[in-house]
Amino acid sequence: MTFFEQFTPIQQALIGTLFTYSVTALGAALVFFFKSINKTVLNGMLGFAAGVMIAASFWSLLAPGIAMAEELGQVAWMTASIGFLLGGGFLYAVDKLLPHLHLGLDTSQAEGVKTTWQRSVLLVLAITLHNIPEGLAVGVAFGAAASGSISGATVAGAIALAIGIGLQNFPEGAAVSIPLRREGFSRTKAFIYGQASGIVEPIAGVLGAMAVIYIRPILPYALAFAAGAMIYVVIEELIPEAQREEGGSKTDVATIGAMIGFSVMMILDVALG
Repeated sequence: MTFFEQFTPIQQALIGTLFTYSVTALGAALVFFFKSINKTVLNGMLGFAAGVMIAASFWSLLAPGIAMAEELGQVAWMTASIGFLLGGGFLYAVDKLLPHLHLGLDTSQAEGVKTTWQRSVLLVLAITLHNIPEGLAVGVAFGAAASGSISGATVAGAIALAIGIGLQNFPEGAAVSIPLRREGFSRTKAFIYGQASGIVEPIAGVLGAMAVIYIRPILPYALAFAAGAMIYVVIEELIPEAQREEGGSKTDVATIGAMIGFSVMMILDVALG
């Protein structure tokens, strides 16, 4: 912990999000060993990711954001609500504007503005959308810890968040590359696209840390914003996909996965934060 504290908050955010990105790449590398993934297993993995993100949204983002809003003399419930809804609204807008395609769908079912981009690009963009709020959350957490004015926002807590996001990025990486392999991509190409979806996390992390460090009054809003963006992804993408039955898959595994994921993230945050 002491070793990590020698770096600036922006460097910490970069290191933390490079870790989460590397775990995404590690998960994507499973494509070199498996050509397909059982839908029931995938449901459990997606459920786990959803549970981690839900727990992180409260323990690592909303709770410290509300505490800081109170310390700054803001109306805490209003600050949290505005930031949370803006985060979800941002992801909603990006979802409607950025061309992307979800796995398993025909190119004609691509969302966002109409484009002639290749199917592979559209598929990667769909997953990239999920990683923006994750990187942002880690960056904002390190920025909040740097303020030194919130008891619940510590470097240890930010590290716990990065570890939690990293844990759920492993199955997410596999959930991208292996289905791409099933769609006819070569193993190498499926891996490249799978890991590429996580590159946005270090970018979002550094930008998030810079924003809250240099514009401190927005910190409570930024924490709630990151939480809202993450919850949007969970409700709009992860849970529906995890609950989609296919070939006799069991959706209760997704529920169990979500419970385990929530517990793991809660333990990490409470024990390390």
